[in-house]
Amino acid sequence: MKRPQIFLFHFAGGNCYSFQFLTPLLSGFEVIIPELPGRGRRMHEPLLNEFDDAAVDLYNQVISRLSDDTPFLLYGHSMGASFVLRLANMLEAAGRYPAGVVVSGNAGPGIEKPGRRVRYLLNKPEFLEELKKLGGLPQELIDNEELFGFFEPVLRADFEITERNNLAMEPAIQAPLYAVMGSLESDVDKIDNWSGFVQHTFHTEVLEGDHFFIRQHPRRMADIISTFYRRMQTMPQQ
Repeated sequence: MKRPQIFLFHFAGGNCYSFQFLTPLLSGFEVIIPELPGRGRRMHEPLLNEFDDAAVDLYNQVISRLSDDTPFLLYGHSMGASFVLRLANMLEAAGRYPAGVVVSGNAGPGIEKPGRRVRYLLNKPEFLEELKKLGGLPQELIDNEELFGFFEPVLRADFEITERNNLAMEPAIQAPLYAVMGSLESDVDKIDNWSGFVQHTFHTEVLEGDHFFIRQHPRRMADIISTFYRRMQTMPQQ
């Protein structure tokens, strides 16, 4: 019997290697990690800075790997969570229905924070400060001017993708959704915002930690994904 498929979508600055802490714990799934151009295995391709273009790129990767007779899940962290919402809508429009969607590190579309800075346009010292607040980047990378010079364009392009997209009017998806955030994230109190983008089943959970809490809780994240999938398989179809 084929394993269900799970597609993992990376955060800003991420690539196909960003979930190495999690993939060994998802042995019950066929794990597929699409990535955007300009990094990882696609580092020689030009970066994208438009959300719609990036979504089409990721959609084509998913469609090319979908198995006709195998259930599949979508999971995205931070920027990846925004893409998962769009991709679920694109897939459902094409008659391919995810068994479930898991999002983390993101309170969903339409959340406005007073004083939010447009990070992709910041000068370098300010940009570095914003990255330090987010966490997730090793200090040695930030301190290494040459190494950071390689990652900076990737990060700026990804921040532009996220900060210029407007998903507030995105249609609600049919797939059930499970939203997870870190207890120290500034928007954690707005996690229920995701309920406005789901037609039926909706769950939330808050784990201890900052924006990259998933790295401190790989086993719990794997348990959430696996249990959510099993539960959705036993529920009657809407």
